Amino acid sequence: QVQLVESGGGLVQPGGSLGLSCAASVSISRLKVFGWYRQAAGDERVLVAVILGDGIIRYADSVKGRFTMAGDNAKNTMYLQMNNLKPEDTSVYYCYAVQRTASGNDEYWGQGTQVTVSS
Repeated sequence: QVQLVESGGGLVQPGGSLGLSCAASVSISRLKVFGWYRQAAGDERVLVAVILGDGIIRYADSVKGRFTMAGDNAKNTMYLQMNNLKPEDTSVYYCYAVQRTASGNDEYWGQGTQVTVSS
């Protein structure tokens, strides 16, 4: 069982910055997949950024060059730095992880944190 606890988020003006954190209850080096999704009101949940087993971070085209994901293995925490925020970035942001088990892959989600970009 993996627990994911998010922090950060809030209200920011367009062009501003925010940082999100996701603390995992296990070593993040043990996770097969670790990253962030977001879901705007009335929309589906979509990928923001994710790191796979090959260590390469993949970003959604809509956030490339503005968002940066980085991990701290010592703290079992993944960070998402969001710069030059736009109103269309307004969403609930969810931390996501996949852990490989003997019976397959188990998926886990954080509780979500609201990011609102508005003047």
